[in-house]
Amino acid sequence: MSSNGPAKSHATLRYTSMRVSIFLGCLLVALLLGHFQVIPVSGQTGMIFLFLLAAVASAPLSYALLSKQRDEMSAQISGKVAGMRTRNAERDAMEDAADDAARAASAGQN
Repeated sequence: MSSNGPAKSHATLRYTSMRVSIFLGCLLVALLLGHFQVIPVSGQTGMIFLFLLAAVASAPLSYALLSKQRDEMSAQISGKVAGMRTRNAERDAMEDAADDAARAASAGQN
């Protein structure tokens, strides 16, 4: 578990799975509408149209319904990026100090 607790430890996975679920729900509705001829569908082009319709319908739904999950995911990712930057800065400072010490020892021998 992360330091954020169990509720926020898998925010990216939760957001992605909810986003896919919304798309699949919209796809199911579009397929049902096509099956019952509410939306005229013919051939492979009609199926592509239904998939595009589901994608277009699921985008604003995901935007409106998943704002909390999107914020949690963003906070989780930005926290990890900040931690990586801190570790990299510390490592770079240690490398610089070691390099400076090596140069000072090299200059002292000459």
